[in-house]
Amino acid sequence: MRPKGLSEASALFPVETGGRSAPAAPVGAEGHRGRMRQKLLEAGPDGVTLTDRDLIEMVLFLALPRRDTRSIALALLNRFGSFAEALSAPAQELRQVEGMGDAAIAALRTVQVAAIRLAAAPVRNQEVLNSWAKLMDYLNTLLARERVEHFRVLFLDSKNRLIADEQQGKGTVNHTPAYPREIVKRALELHATAVILVHNHPSGDPQPSRGDIEMTAEVRAAAQALGITLHDHLIIGRGEPYSFRREGLI
Repeated sequence: MRPKGLSEASALFPVETGGRSAPAAPVGAEGHRGRMRQKLLEAGPDGVTLTDRDLIEMVLFLALPRRDTRSIALALLNRFGSFAEALSAPAQELRQVEGMGDAAIAALRTVQVAAIRLAAAPVRNQEVLNSWAKLMDYLNTLLARERVEHFRVLFLDSKNRLIADEQQGKGTVNHTPAYPREIVKRALELHATAVILVHNHPSGDPQPSRGDIEMTAEVRAAAQALGITLHDHLIIGRGEPYSFRREGLI
């Protein structure tokens, strides 16, 4: 029923305001994007009201301005399981999802790199032994979802401040070569007085292998001979990292 006083003509045509028609609300994909942007702006920094699908859609908006990204976001979640897994998925796997080309992959990579930079900021040039929880957050963000093993060394100065974080090797799904002499040589070049070894286990199980234990002992011996302290060897998997020092192996 038409409200009292509303003519048939006014029901069919926009109301005139100052000689101009009132703008119609956006519909379809553009309307959806507008609502999503507003939802993001109102969500606050924790974004608790946003789902993984919402986040992927918003990232893809930037790369695919003329496409409806809802179906692509759903396909990514169906394949990889979560926003975090989609961000860290290899490019060749992302390309297998319909709609994911270079622009869309670059958008996801931009968010991934930004997340790592944000996680790294609190530990740069800081005394890492007093920032342990932040260091774990950074290392988990960096390595927990990698598909092959990466071996990194954190180089510390005499006040245990992080002066360099360098990748020393990249290997297979269950092995990365590490060379004690090269690690010690690099520590001397950087004037580091202590190091922390870090590598990931793509399987998700952070328990050390026999090779991990033997390599750690070799690095410790080589470092001690030149007055360099090995503070720890951390293995990143899914969940709590494995600490050689905590488990009494150093």
